[in-house]
Amino acid sequence: QVRLVEAGGGLVQPGGSLRLSCAASGSIFSSRAMGWYRQPPGKQRELVATIRSDGITNYVDSVKGRFTASRDGAKNTVYLQMNSLKPEDTAVYYCYVDLGFVLGVAWGQGTQVTVSS
Repeated sequence: QVRLVEAGGGLVQPGGSLRLSCAASGSIFSSRAMGWYRQPPGKQRELVATIRSDGITNYVDSVKGRFTASRDGAKNTVYLQMNSLKPEDTAVYYCYVDLGFVLGVAWGQGTQVTVSS
């Protein structure tokens, strides 16, 4: 059974930083794309960052230059370093792993990030 466990959310002031982590069970994830979505209050879930198995990353324009996704294959863990946080970054953040056409996408449980003074 696929399991993704997130950690690292919380309350931070504007301009601050947080680091999210997402630990995946199983060794299959080293060859799979992973990443992060977020869902702001009252809005739809949006893709924030993706990181391929070769380490290539992509980001939504609103976080470019501020967020950095990375992964540790040995730990089956993906990270999201978030710097220069803004109130509009407030959301529940979900990690995911793309298991392919047949198995689809697996999701973490979500972690709340609140940016407020």
